[in-house]
Amino acid sequence: MEPKLNSLTRRHFLSRSATGLGMAALATLLTEQGYASPDGRPGILRNLHHAPKAKRVIYLFMSGGPSHIDLFDNKPALRRLHGTELPASVRMGQRVTGMTAGQSTFPCVAPMNGFVRQGQCGMWLSELLPHIGSFADDICLVKSMHTEAINHDPAVTYIQTGHQQPGRPSLGAWLSYGLGAESQNLPAFVVMVSQGSGNRTDQPLFSRLWGAGFIPSEHQGVRFRAGRDPVLYLSNPDGIDAAARREMLDGTRALNELAAQNAGDPEIQTRIAQYEMAFRMQSSVPELTDLSREPRRILDMYGVDRGYDDGGFARNCLLARRMVERGVRFVQLFHRGWDQHSDLPRQIRGQCRDVDQPAAALLGDLKARGLLEDTLVIFGGEFGRTVYSQGQLTANNHGRDHHGRCFSLFMAGAGVKPGITYGATDDFCYNITEHPVHIHDFNATLLHCLGIDHRRLTFRFQGRDYRLTDVHGNVVEAVLS
Repeated sequence: MEPKLNSLTRRHFLSRSATGLGMAALATLLTEQGYASPDGRPGILRNLHHAPKAKRVIYLFMSGGPSHIDLFDNKPALRRLHGTELPASVRMGQRVTGMTAGQSTFPCVAPMNGFVRQGQCGMWLSELLPHIGSFADDICLVKSMHTEAINHDPAVTYIQTGHQQPGRPSLGAWLSYGLGAESQNLPAFVVMVSQGSGNRTDQPLFSRLWGAGFIPSEHQGVRFRAGRDPVLYLSNPDGIDAAARREMLDGTRALNELAAQNAGDPEIQTRIAQYEMAFRMQSSVPELTDLSREPRRILDMYGVDRGYDDGGFARNCLLARRMVERGVRFVQLFHRGWDQHSDLPRQIRGQCRDVDQPAAALLGDLKARGLLEDTLVIFGGEFGRTVYSQGQLTANNHGRDHHGRCFSLFMAGAGVKPGITYGATDDFCYNITEHPVHIHDFNATLLHCLGIDHRRLTFRFQGRDYRLTDVHGNVVEAVLS
């Protein structure tokens, strides 16, 4: 059985031909039809569904559910409602998590930090985010996101894969599958995880959140870690040099090709492709992750050496910029610690200190290099937090439970209108009053920015055509430039 076109490396493509020059001409023709860039690896879409505004995505995912009430959705009325019981007419019998279901009272809590107007657009943002606030005229703040999920794992799984139950492909995997890669030497989809200074017993993040589900596993995210070996098992063991590694891979490839001919399993071709990618990454990854050549002013701008926590998010933001420069299609940064069921006023300050400067530096760096014009940057979590206190409300302390009925996120860069706020909530930050945006709508809009009709990027599995947005989702035209 011949390998599928989208699984061929250039060397393999030519080696299978009796007339290499003719096959090279065919490869050029296929590139012109939209299969892949000259230096990249092809995706399944021969042509995009419409002209894209974005070529790549950097997704800053705030894992744990950052409080929209304290960061993005300014409600002056909460100052006078502070300490009063949440009206039943607002809650409307909404189910709550097991962590607050036993509470006999649900007192409203105003933010213990202030809000300030930022930019020429006058966008209200928390005083805890001054650096991000300096880019208010570049961001689109959506305050009317909503989800049905009320617990972390199904909520993160939902916004990442379009379904609350595990097993579906993640957003980055869909993009790798549909669009392919811009680089031969780096993955199309890279993930990095950092621990925040907030809740250090936050929920775990499982690798399936950047998995490929039922589409070919070559499209799953590759996790980069801090330390000497960013990618596990990439370095050669002692006594093995590059020549020995190449000889071993050639032998393994020959055996795998025999197995592929006999079994016809496409995952064997994926294995071949991944071995080859790993070999190329032995050179590309050390260069990518070496920050020693970055100017001191750039390191200081991101705050890489600030010394509190591990500096992980700052370093990851800088690496994200370096990755998109080198052709990585989708970079996802998970920053943990946002699950403030207690001690919220102190913890949220630490979390904002973790992310404010690096996220703003990323926006500024991309903008200065002309990359923000075709890079979409997203900042948000899986849901928001309740207006009522979890546990005891004191003069300087409280917690907030999970809240999916409304929450906020922002976007910047290619494809979105800058300096606008979209959607609105009631005075309690509890229910949406204008322009609701479901997570399926958000994902449909994200794909639209990349030139993809979310209804037409599908994969047939077990007799059904699946897609990221399941059978839902509408593009939010009002936020698009």
